[in-house]
Amino acid sequence: MDEPSREPSSPRDRLKGLTGALPVVPDDWRLAAGSVVLGLAVAAGAVFAAGPWDSGQRTAEREWAADRAPVGDAAHRTPAAGPPAPEPAPSAAAVLTALRAGAAPAAAAGLARSLDPLLKAPALGTRTTAVVVDTATGKQLYGRSAGTPMTPASTVKIATAVAALSARGPDHRIATTVRGAGDLRTVTLVGGGDPTLDEQALRGLAAATAASLREAGADRRGPVTVAYDVTRYSGPGHHPIGPNDNIAPMTALMVDEARLDDSDKGPAPRSSDPAGDAARRFAGLLTDAGVKTTADPRRQKAAAGARTLATHRSAPLSALVERMLTNSDNDIAEALARQTALAAGRPGSFDGAAKAVAAQLGKAGLPIAGARFADGSGLDRGDRVSAGLLAALLARAADPAHPELRSVLTGLPVAGFSGTLGGRYAATSDAAGLVRAKTGTLTGVNALAGTVVSEDGRLLSFAFLTSGTTAPGAAEAALDDLAGALVPRTR
Repeated sequence: MDEPSREPSSPRDRLKGLTGALPVVPDDWRLAAGSVVLGLAVAAGAVFAAGPWDSGQRTAEREWAADRAPVGDAAHRTPAAGPPAPEPAPSAAAVLTALRAGAAPAAAAGLARSLDPLLKAPALGTRTTAVVVDTATGKQLYGRSAGTPMTPASTVKIATAVAALSARGPDHRIATTVRGAGDLRTVTLVGGGDPTLDEQALRGLAAATAASLREAGADRRGPVTVAYDVTRYSGPGHHPIGPNDNIAPMTALMVDEARLDDSDKGPAPRSSDPAGDAARRFAGLLTDAGVKTTADPRRQKAAAGARTLATHRSAPLSALVERMLTNSDNDIAEALARQTALAAGRPGSFDGAAKAVAAQLGKAGLPIAGARFADGSGLDRGDRVSAGLLAALLARAADPAHPELRSVLTGLPVAGFSGTLGGRYAATSDAAGLVRAKTGTLTGVNALAGTVVSEDGRLLSFAFLTSGTTAPGAAEAALDDLAGALVPRTR
């Protein structure tokens, strides 16, 4: 599994992390100030090319950057009232050129000289595939068995994200509803497949339901029965790997990803009955809101024609995609795969999701030959994806004609800074802050797929997939070297 990230997953927590934690850094970070400035400049350029920062993590980063931006300098000073301030320092020359769409791509020969020796590292196992693509032109600049399907581990989440955003759109929100039928003697909590539903949202649903019941006079007719509906999903109740701390049981209704601790990412003990737990918590909150209820909630489908008493909607899919990619969130990944299936009128199951994701990507003209999407998270070793497909997905997300896919790029972890890359790349590395990539880790399998800005100012997508690795740490370091070789040298 991917190493769990300690990066905050909510926008508010991310902003706290950015404003509160960044100033307290080890001394070696101060020595790398030049690299950090360079990294921020390139990251800003890459995200500018990728589109607006409109949700989640990138909003927090934008606010953090704006808060720390100088008021003015020798070239951009705005006069202000009051006593004159000291003369500003001269403006520094730009350290990097802006992203360029019309320049000639980097020479393939140069990439071969850099990557060929690194691909011979024993730590990369028995089989390695690689590709580098110029996102502006779609041209493959470097390739080694780029079309060979491999076990992608969590890098398959890139495909899951593109499929869901294409099928539902970035603004889609997953609805959890409460419905009542007839005389409103029974209220049904209906799961829509939102794994991020939390206690606050559940409390809001209970309060809105209580208000609807009071408005209809149903609260004066005695206790109501609480039921719960999970028919939005079908198929096996567990991932093929079985009960596991890395993923909750498969159900359309859960609270906080069925976690039994206070974590919001990474492995954690999970409830064996997430839907039942959610319904019981809802019933208790309904009682707190002044509505008497009968015995424990029962599982049943909401009655046909039942009216909606309350609705909660998740964060937009774009924000869910960012959280999924940054933290390698398996629960969100499986939910997004099922959203793709439901949008296509297929069952909300592993099989329905596999067929829907493949169909969605195929319809978009992406190179899916040999691909197999056994799940949305990459936990299933039956997944097969080529390095070429992963790089093509990232190039499509960078295409100005597809703004709906921008969160695929903005959600990628940043080397040495966020998510599953937060603990990789030393502060003094030229790649820190410049490589943005999705990681993938299973026993014997390691992968890295992402983007970097080249020395000539072009956004490149890359993917490196390995199998037969025996030392995860060494394999990750070798993959990091490959991605780092694409980064312009500053010293």
